[in-house]
Amino acid sequence: MDIKAPRGTKDISIKDSYKWQYVEDKIRRLTELYRYQEIRTPIFEHTELFARGVGDTTDVVQKEMYTFEDKGGRSITLRPEGTAGAVRSFIESGIAAGPQPTKMYYLSAPVFRYENPQAGRLREHHQFGVEAFGAKDASVDAEVISLALNVLQDLGVHNLKLNINSIGCKHCRPAYNDALKAYYNERKDQLCKTCLDRLERNPLRLLDCKEERCSRLAEEAPKMVEYLCPDCAEHFTALQNYLDEQGIAFAINPKIVRGLDYYTKTVFEIISSEIGAQGTVCGGGRYDGLVNQLGGPEMPGIGFGMGIERLLMVMESAGVKIPEPQGVQIFLCTMGQDARTEAFKLMGKLRKAGISADMDHAARSMKAQFKYADKIGAQYTLSIGENELEAKKANLRNMQDGSQTEVSLEDISGWMNQ
Repeated sequence: MDIKAPRGTKDISIKDSYKWQYVEDKIRRLTELYRYQEIRTPIFEHTELFARGVGDTTDVVQKEMYTFEDKGGRSITLRPEGTAGAVRSFIESGIAAGPQPTKMYYLSAPVFRYENPQAGRLREHHQFGVEAFGAKDASVDAEVISLALNVLQDLGVHNLKLNINSIGCKHCRPAYNDALKAYYNERKDQLCKTCLDRLERNPLRLLDCKEERCSRLAEEAPKMVEYLCPDCAEHFTALQNYLDEQGIAFAINPKIVRGLDYYTKTVFEIISSEIGAQGTVCGGGRYDGLVNQLGGPEMPGIGFGMGIERLLMVMESAGVKIPEPQGVQIFLCTMGQDARTEAFKLMGKLRKAGISADMDHAARSMKAQFKYADKIGAQYTLSIGENELEAKKANLRNMQDGSQTEVSLEDISGWMNQ
């Protein structure tokens, strides 16, 4: 029987997990500085949450969700993105009724999408994301953008480009949608099949098409910034001013619309050129109607998502050196059962004293134990046999320079902590 991981999934093996821990530690420290608190939501939810929240006209809902019926006949979906579940929890927990704003993040959260696997984007991948509820001022838009940039830069990723846009709100977007439909209806014969399908249902998505002919058409399409209502225009100007005040360079890109229906006003993407062709490493925006749409109060929100797999790939391309974990501090080599028993007891004392310690569990010869200790990068070895047990002393060997020191078995933890 040939058992392999399903297509589009990948193990995080013991050879790589330290890289994830390094990234996660950096992110936790930065989110704490910004006063964001961690949330953890289930990896599956009722399908209706995503149909209502993400939007039933999106590719995610129509083509990419892992949906199944459970034994109770309920339609269940594996999480395809993080925001809808965070909003559901925000409402259900009662936090939405408390003081605002609420700022939260999720880290290495599994996300499932049925699509062709690609570099840094698997069918099961993991996201770092933040969500901020209850703040309507553009200052929080600038804050989440600043946090995303700081995370990337702190992890050694530079050569970044921030693109921003405003896609308006329910008051000004209908007129823009009409303008888009009129523009594209005159050019239907030039549209790809997917865009023809989107034209009536979700014309904004035509601006995001990667087909060359559709991308050329999008260059000349009407711009949302020309249709913004006074409130959206004021908000977009304020965002630019806040970014300027923080010294954050940006470009206005009218083709950024994001792929989910809940976005309003601000949308943004952070692009990296570290992986050859430019690639998006972070994307997000506002969703001022989503909390209310999912049964909560009228409450503005904004957030972003950042794929951990893609982030690690970008870091590797940028030449970022992640410190490898140090080997065990002391490896106890034994000869005879009495020595093994004493070493096991001693190993427990060393660990309680905060010293990483290990011993042979495979009944190897003394010579093989030394070879194994060298392979796992042990800093010191301590040899224990009958003579050492009787004298209550043993030779501590420095594996780097070969020097040896006689130490008391009773005080080995004190010596190691000098």
